[in-house]
Amino acid sequence: MATQAPAATPEGGQAGGQTGENVSPRARQVTLFLLTATYFFSYMDRQILAILLEDIKADLLLSDTQLGLLSGLAFAIFYATLGIPVAALADRINRVNIISVALALWSGMTAMCGLAQNFTQLLLARIGVGVGEAGSSPPSHSIIADLYPAEKRALALSIYSLGVTLGAAAGQMFGGNLTYFFDWRTAFIAIGLPGVVLAIIVKIFATEPMRKAEPGAVEATETPSIREGFRSIFADRAAVWLVAGVTLTSMIGYALTGWTPAYLIRSFGLNTLQVGNIVAPLLAVAGVASGLGSGWLANRLADRYGMQAQPLMIAGLKLLALPFLLVFYLVEDAWVAVGVYFIAVLFQSCYLGPTFAMIQTLAPLRMRAVWAAVTLLVINLIGLGIGPTLVGVISDLFEPRFGDQSLRYSLLVIAAFTPVAIFCYWRASVVLRRRAATA
Repeated sequence: MATQAPAATPEGGQAGGQTGENVSPRARQVTLFLLTATYFFSYMDRQILAILLEDIKADLLLSDTQLGLLSGLAFAIFYATLGIPVAALADRINRVNIISVALALWSGMTAMCGLAQNFTQLLLARIGVGVGEAGSSPPSHSIIADLYPAEKRALALSIYSLGVTLGAAAGQMFGGNLTYFFDWRTAFIAIGLPGVVLAIIVKIFATEPMRKAEPGAVEATETPSIREGFRSIFADRAAVWLVAGVTLTSMIGYALTGWTPAYLIRSFGLNTLQVGNIVAPLLAVAGVASGLGSGWLANRLADRYGMQAQPLMIAGLKLLALPFLLVFYLVEDAWVAVGVYFIAVLFQSCYLGPTFAMIQTLAPLRMRAVWAAVTLLVINLIGLGIGPTLVGVISDLFEPRFGDQSLRYSLLVIAAFTPVAIFCYWRASVVLRRRAATA
């Protein structure tokens, strides 16, 4: 069961409670599973919109720019900015309580999306989803960092990050079937309500571990301010390059994930049933293999060569993915496109777990949740906020010239930012290697 957070000690730990090492293996696994399930519901509720875009556009008579705002900026502003005060709170009080309340809120607001009768109502409901989801990731990162030692953290956070791939795939699978056989409103309601039940389960069964410092870590003040969190993370050059890399990667990823179902439907003539039952499971397999494989490989590389090998691994895998990603937006055959996109996802979905693990390892103990929130703030304001929105704006601008293929070339423009993200990860590796050499 979730325990109340014990009082903090001057050393930055907690009086009472269990350290990560003292939590039983079963309780640790159950907690990681529940946090991953919560992240799964977060992405399922967030990304179900992707496969419903064409139906919503036809029903409510919306433009691609409006659809982009619903997918990106309107959601991201509240999701990202509220994550900061929630993270500061999570560094002080029971994190499981925060997560369970947030899950119940965003699940209810997802169901409310199905009741919207116009753009404004749907926009407000999506904002509500963003407000709720702000309370999930920062405290989850902090709990995992306290449950697992540094040498096992990349794999644990990679498992947690499977919620992204599996949740997005489930949103497309359930959304595709529900909207095909019923309508898009039924899809929102049916996806949202089960999250309220999960919130109760998380509250009862997840473990709140004692906060524990890394050996030799430089500690923050007992109750660090949000300003201190920003100052400390941006004073760390390795962290800056990691945040830049994961932000650009997320901008590309959110843009492509948010619009790929619409692209397959609009440019290749697939229907929501085909996208949900064929494409989404294939991409889920590729994403899971990439996430787990990269987490395992990151741990092995860190053990053998040090943490500086991890960002280099990400850069190398993303470089392998780039040509397949570009081909996806240039071919004319639907199933060739799906095949090359499967390969691209297999290589490019390697970054979340290792990146978050590195940031948590670099973070001072009492700033882990704040560092996670600062990272997520930048990722989501730029990545989630700008990525899908920019696709919609560019698509509307391209429409007079390219007609119904404007979305294809809009997505191609966004995919072309990948080399910049690769450079950022390479620079993070250089900084970490120099730091290790002088330590």
